[in-house]
Amino acid sequence: MTDAIRLDGRVAIVTGGAGGIGGATARLMTLRGARVAVADIALERAEALAGELDGAIAVRLDLGDERSTEAMVATAVQHFRRLDILHNNAALLGPEIAEADGDVENMDTALWDRTFAVNVRGTMVACRAALPHLRESRGNIVNTVSNLALQGHLIQAAYSSSKAALIQLTRAIAASHGKAGIRCNAVAPGMTVTPALLEAFPPPVREAVEDETLRDRLGVAEDIAEAVAFLASDAARNITGEVLVCDGGCSAHVPGIARFRSFFGDNA
Repeated sequence: MTDAIRLDGRVAIVTGGAGGIGGATARLMTLRGARVAVADIALERAEALAGELDGAIAVRLDLGDERSTEAMVATAVQHFRRLDILHNNAALLGPEIAEADGDVENMDTALWDRTFAVNVRGTMVACRAALPHLRESRGNIVNTVSNLALQGHLIQAAYSSSKAALIQLTRAIAASHGKAGIRCNAVAPGMTVTPALLEAFPPPVREAVEDETLRDRLGVAEDIAEAVAFLASDAARNITGEVLVCDGGCSAHVPGIARFRSFFGDNA
């Protein structure tokens, strides 16, 4: 019996691969036998990570540039001669973006358009370029979305709306290409401790989210990588068109659970 969670012989592209979640996913997929194209706008960081991983390559990716996105797929396929997994993880992030992305009444149209151009259109272009190769390998796509795509919030209206669009893109691809043997799923992290998060959100914000987490800590990049690698593997061969929420239970409880603890004790 084979180990269905292994990725031996597979080729994967991980976008945003030099970042926290992307880097953890690239490392885990390599550990499980895959060869990985680490794609990121920060090419030097992608090259540094690829140099640590057996058989990996680095590819520069500007997800807001259609030609760059198409070239990413072409480069990976030319180098590895196949493609089995596309992990769409890259997104428009950073402290300036997080600060500017508030509610709709105060939304800057340029920020909204840029968010959708990168997060939604860029991901669609990556999928479009990858699908012919995934058809040949009967491969799959895993999109990183967010638990904010499933909930309302006071802030991040552009980001959360773009991630909700990716959930529908996930379902659309699963429906239209399932009979060709292609699966498409999404992972929805909650607030995850990465260098980008630590830079974008101050401790009081992180503590407020941690209070609403049902676990005793916020998630880390390796937690999300495990979910992605599972969905990309044959262990998830009968799962498609789904969103795997990986947020430590933040979206699984009644609102205000942190305040209820003050009434019912620390074990509530």
